[in-house]
Amino acid sequence: MAAAGTGGALINNDIIVFGLIAATLGAIFWTSSSENRYLRKFYGFVPALLLCYFIPGVYNTVGLIDGENTKLYNPVARDVFLPAALVLLTLSIDLKGILGLGWKMLVMYVAAVLSIMLGAVVAFKVMGWFHPETVAGDTWAGMAALAGSWIGGGANMLAMKEIFEVNATTFGQFAVVDVGVGYVWMAVLIFFAARAPALDRHSGADTSAIDELRERIASYQAQHARIPTLSDLMVLGGVAFGTVGLAHAVAAPLADWFAANVAWSPMVSLDKPFVWVVLLATFAGLLLSFTRMRTLEGVGASKWGSMFLYFLIACIGMQMDLLALLERPWLFLLGVMWIAVHIVLLWGVGKLLRTPFFYFAIASQSNIGGPASAPVLATAFHPALAPVGVLLGTLGYATGTGAAYLVGITLRAMAGQG
Repeated sequence: MAAAGTGGALINNDIIVFGLIAATLGAIFWTSSSENRYLRKFYGFVPALLLCYFIPGVYNTVGLIDGENTKLYNPVARDVFLPAALVLLTLSIDLKGILGLGWKMLVMYVAAVLSIMLGAVVAFKVMGWFHPETVAGDTWAGMAALAGSWIGGGANMLAMKEIFEVNATTFGQFAVVDVGVGYVWMAVLIFFAARAPALDRHSGADTSAIDELRERIASYQAQHARIPTLSDLMVLGGVAFGTVGLAHAVAAPLADWFAANVAWSPMVSLDKPFVWVVLLATFAGLLLSFTRMRTLEGVGASKWGSMFLYFLIACIGMQMDLLALLERPWLFLLGVMWIAVHIVLLWGVGKLLRTPFFYFAIASQSNIGGPASAPVLATAFHPALAPVGVLLGTLGYATGTGAAYLVGITLRAMAGQG
């Protein structure tokens, strides 16, 4: 990893910057898992994810590093860590297990995805009526990135940033909306989780399937969990980075072919190699989930994918101009309108199908929060249900890229930049 030559920054060597970022992430996760009551209170108000964005942003803002000129993000984090994270986070998807959850659960999940997609369009249109400045410029691209997070997760959000070339500051602003609006909604769902039995009695929902889920999930966990060996970890690395290499090898010829033979390919960015890297990595992980490689989840595939993801998040954060984040408070209202459409539509589908409140809550949080927070919410209902959040949240990694991409090209057309 070569030095970046970052001009007036105090630290100009990318290896040192990498070490600083790694130490910062380690400190955040160490303190966030501490039993110290003051730290627990602090992280109860300030999510660790937010610090992973903002502390590197502070480094950049005060001149400790120069995030815009470093080579740490591109090509290392963007071109290697991102597709590796996509592979590892999708290969553990258990589609058969998800289908076994019942058709109502799947309908609620699909309704959650569609309501988020529609909510983006509605919020963009309504905000354009009474405060057009908020949706001016590259707001549409920032919303595409946020759609990636709210349908899939952080990896999908980062993928959308690259596909639609979202400005780092705009991306940072929507990262704040993501955490601020998303975590408030999670708190609301946790509050009502304790009242789920009363809500289900009032709606007349049948909760017998949830009891069956607990038994099936407990059996699945016992079957696949194991202590990883060196061979397991080497295979894990081979699958992740081998797939990344293959995706890069195939992406450039595919992009060139589409550019030369498909006239509309620039409209949907299929003439860009990076788009193909993201798509190929995602679908390669999905295909691997149908093979024995899916059992690599038992030795920590998603944990390694998440680690790569947090390095990506930190590398995005160190490109942000934190002072510019305060310039667009109306974006929070945009986010509230967006998630309100999602809540109303999803609640309506749940009422129509008379589903348990758990189905509504986990369908929403597995999208808005993803596999990191959906298990937390599921645990609020019952500890044995946590893997349901993992399964549905992980499914979002496979669907998030495509769905958010559709949101992005729709908003781009609405903004008159299509």
